[in-house]
Amino acid sequence: MRNVLVVISGPSGVGKGTLVDLLLQEDAGLVKSVSCTTRAPREGERDGVSYYFITPQEFRSRIAENDFLEYDEHFGNFYGTPRSFVERQLRAHSVILEIDVVGALNAKRLMPRDTVLIMVAPPSQEELEARLAVRGSESDEERAARLRRVKYELDQAPLYDYVVVNDDLQRTKAEILSIIRKEKEKIV
Repeated sequence: MRNVLVVISGPSGVGKGTLVDLLLQEDAGLVKSVSCTTRAPREGERDGVSYYFITPQEFRSRIAENDFLEYDEHFGNFYGTPRSFVERQLRAHSVILEIDVVGALNAKRLMPRDTVLIMVAPPSQEELEARLAVRGSESDEERAARLRRVKYELDQAPLYDYVVVNDDLQRTKAEILSIIRKEKEKIV
């Protein structure tokens, strides 16, 4: 079986982080890639585990050194995936990334044979709005900006290999695990 780069994307509040945690618990062959960001940590997030929290100056320096598989700026902050980590891990494991649609499409462009794009969609706009409100990690303005981005993100779904609706965590987890197994068995 081959190792694959599994990219999970979807709108804020759709449950990507929770799903990734469940996938990692279920499949010991998966390793999570930790992205770099210039945003401030949210409550409970830890440097090197949730993200590598770095300065905008350090991020720009790493861009200049071609140190990212993909990177993007949105909501006023940079986010990027360290290229060397992904390449090193793919030699022994499949790697899972939780990144936005721009980063996902960049990763697919740079590593087309290894990358599997999975879009996680909400069951409805109303459900997504409710999840963001309950999460409570953004201000009203930040939440409104995230909701405005939903249409753009979901419009990119036809560019993904798979689209999975997260209407039930356990069912969605099982569907994604099935996709990963199928992709690992492909001969490319």
